[in-house]
Amino acid sequence: MLTRKCFAPVFLVAFSIAAFAAEPAQVVTWPSTGTPVLRFTFSRFRDIGSMAGQKTFVTDVTAENISGKLIPDQRFSIYVLDKKQVRIGEAWMQVDNLGPDQSTKFQISFNASGAPASVSVLASSDIPRKVTLTVNSVPQGADLKVDGVDAGMTPKLISVGVGKHQLGFSKEGFNSGTFPLEIGPDDVPGGSVSYELGAARYDTIVLRDGSVLNGDLDSISGMDVVVRIGGNLQHLNRNQVKQIVIVEREPPNSDQLPPPEPKP
Repeated sequence: MLTRKCFAPVFLVAFSIAAFAAEPAQVVTWPSTGTPVLRFTFSRFRDIGSMAGQKTFVTDVTAENISGKLIPDQRFSIYVLDKKQVRIGEAWMQVDNLGPDQSTKFQISFNASGAPASVSVLASSDIPRKVTLTVNSVPQGADLKVDGVDAGMTPKLISVGVGKHQLGFSKEGFNSGTFPLEIGPDDVPGGSVSYELGAARYDTIVLRDGSVLNGDLDSISGMDVVVRIGGNLQHLNRNQVKQIVIVEREPPNSDQLPPPEPKP
């Protein structure tokens, strides 16, 4: 009995080491296309704890310079993927002053919302850069589109990549408009864009219950306000109306005026 108690733990440890050694290392070359520059070897992901529904893992990484040239400074983002190739975690690493045929070893840790199965490596310089900025309009509350895609109502915080974009604005009662936006490679986040919508197309009638009507004011009499909305005349009791804002309109051309009535 004593002999069994002594050798049983040794047998279990030997089995664990053998199982660990049997797990294949993951080898990733960068860049993924063209001539490879670096070869990364990732060891088995080791679970070292959990917090707030996420597990923390560590892995040992060996980076080999296979380019034949010195790599002075390069930062990488690591995307951790599950078996379905869904990204479940992120990490980063940096390679400094690595000469030709040289290698370096280090350890990285990351949090993941699932079971990690593989990684992908992307240089920070290869990640599409985006800039955040605030888009506003005068008046506020306009529907905003970014490159033709609905983005909400102004004011709105958006994130766009380097290059040319188009912002579209529309608001009931105002002329719609577009604004060309170009993000340069050196632009920094935190900027803003403000667009003034075109002049209102309709008169505005504010009622005492807080509702607002947009249309063409037709006439006002002692107790009657007539507004043309959607081609139909709508009669309002004067006591319903709190405020009327009349837009300025261009006078008709002389050829659009009705002929004068003949004199008697």
